Amino acid sequence: MEAITVGIREFRADLAEYIAANMPVAVTRHGQTVGYFIPAHGQAEAHLAAMKKASEILDDLLTGRGVDVEEVVSEFKAVRRASTGKGKTGAKSA
Repeated sequence: MEAITVGIREFRADLAEYIAANMPVAVTRHGQTVGYFIPAHGQAEAHLAAMKKASEILDDLLTGRGVDVEEVVSEFKAVRRASTGKGKTGAKSA
């Protein structure tokens, strides 16, 4: 697979496109190659698979201990609202 050659300014301007592409990019400055960019698409799938596995393990642990996930989420939201409210009140009175 051959690399696309682009200047550093073009590379910076179009970085999102190069990330989405499946081709290596040779980055040049004043006509000299200063580096290569190689998109790593395969890692996203590996990270997603790891997160799914971790989620399954967590679900099994919670179910095994009789924990109601909806109750935990509700408690988390309540604590977060309370701590956010305290932070705002404290900031106003200072």
